[in-house]
Amino acid sequence: MINSYQEALAFIHGRTKFKKIPTLKRMRRFLDELGAPDKRINAIHIAGTNGKGSTLAFLRNIFQEDGKTVGSFTSPFLMKFNERISVNGVPISDSEILRLAQTVYPIVKKLDDELPEGGPTEFEIVTAMMFTYFAEGHADIVLIEVGLGGLFDSTNVIVPKVSVITSIGWDHMHILGDTLPKIAAQKAGIIKSGVPVVVGGVDQESLKVIQKTAQKKGSPIQILGSDFTVTDLGESSWQQSFDFKSGAHHFDQLHTGLLGDYQTHNAALAIEAYLVYQQLQSAAAATESVEKGVAATQWAGRFERVSTNPTVVLDGAHNTSAVDQIVKLLETDFSSGHITILMGILADKQADKMVE
Repeated sequence: MINSYQEALAFIHGRTKFKKIPTLKRMRRFLDELGAPDKRINAIHIAGTNGKGSTLAFLRNIFQEDGKTVGSFTSPFLMKFNERISVNGVPISDSEILRLAQTVYPIVKKLDDELPEGGPTEFEIVTAMMFTYFAEGHADIVLIEVGLGGLFDSTNVIVPKVSVITSIGWDHMHILGDTLPKIAAQKAGIIKSGVPVVVGGVDQESLKVIQKTAQKKGSPIQILGSDFTVTDLGESSWQQSFDFKSGAHHFDQLHTGLLGDYQTHNAALAIEAYLVYQQLQSAAAATESVEKGVAATQWAGRFERVSTNPTVVLDGAHNTSAVDQIVKLLETDFSSGHITILMGILADKQADKMVE
């Protein structure tokens, strides 16, 4: 049995990370044994190579300004494991982690004995803990970030109100595929029958894959650049401004402290997802909620300035697409001075291309 927070973490992190055969059957069985908590929450599901966390952060703040209590499920954590499950941006407590681990523990042991491939993985356990927690009524809406890919990700048991695909890029190719369309097919796996999907700026071949999936599922699709647009207005003093337009909705002179045109695109995805959700709920979209929510959004480790003298910036770019965006931002806004870059790259990444 698990008797402390540290024992709970040891139990979670001691599990295998991957199974040889990708499937959602094990996750479905796991959750059914827990009473199907995933079927008792109101969710928005977010996939994509990059931009998931920032889009989630923008969306969380917009909903909070709208008066909602917002749950979030993100990965990985920066400082402490508890960050992965949060309410209004505040991680749940150590005691809640312990309680949730104790709740799932006997089911995990049961499945260890009964399933030929063994019981749940580490991420499946954390996902089940998240579903269990939010099924208890701790949030009005839950924003769920995909862990890896989409199609076989353990979060993909959810039938959300809205799905979001932020971007398609090169990452986890040994699992997701060696072409962008193959990767796009994995991300598009989160699209559910009849559930609206909001899509960011992706290459044309990937977009065709996503559109084809949405068409098969009968899912309305909103695409950045055609169905809704963002116009960058410039930057000053670590702030940038932009206009947003979607049908009859116009939001002018929005401000964010997250730099880079990719962040205005992430903000646009969040705004569009909010508009789609509000329409589904037959609720009005509040201009003030959008304006204040976007302006209030901060996201640690995303071109985060941690010192001003000298200027020191931290960023979690971990694939070629993300590094390309950082280089573009540095060349545009920080080209006048000397820049020293310190990079740490995992062995399974395209280190040569990232450094180049």
